[in-house]
Amino acid sequence: MNGAERRKQILTLIKGSSTPLSGGTLGSALGVSRQVIVQDIALLRTEGHSILATARGYLLDAPTETVRLFKVCHDEKRTEEELTTIVDLGGCILDVMVNHRVYGKVSAPLNIKNRRDVQAFLKHLKSGKSSPLLNVTSGYHFHRVSAESEEILDEIEEALRQKNFLTEVFPYEKEE
Repeated sequence: MNGAERRKQILTLIKGSSTPLSGGTLGSALGVSRQVIVQDIALLRTEGHSILATARGYLLDAPTETVRLFKVCHDEKRTEEELTTIVDLGGCILDVMVNHRVYGKVSAPLNIKNRRDVQAFLKHLKSGKSSPLLNVTSGYHFHRVSAESEEILDEIEEALRQKNFLTEVFPYEKEE
């Protein structure tokens, strides 16, 4: 195994571990010394990987955001209400997707994080000749939403339910 393969394996091992992995443990697993692991970690950091060194070993400094898919239905008039409901509770709307019976799944990135982003999105819709994807599926569409915790996603789901945005996800629509 060359250095690049070993560093790739180090990343895989650290990502797959629920606890920090020591240099000695990684070295034993890969058949090299702890010092080689220390050098590999330094190289991985220079490549942009955010690896933390703790007293118990190495771990990835990965974002703790979680993502959930919501199926919603509304007309174009309620778009602002839907989007602000999500961002006001701490969600980031990653994208929009429709499941069209002829064209299949059609999606577009949004990355809407706050009310300013909501207003910019609405302004773009009003100034162009295009209409929201929800119009091609009678208002039915999906959003992937990220948040810092499952609890925040639960709050967003409940708020969308209270405002009658949520609708049933059919088995053929579930993410693969």
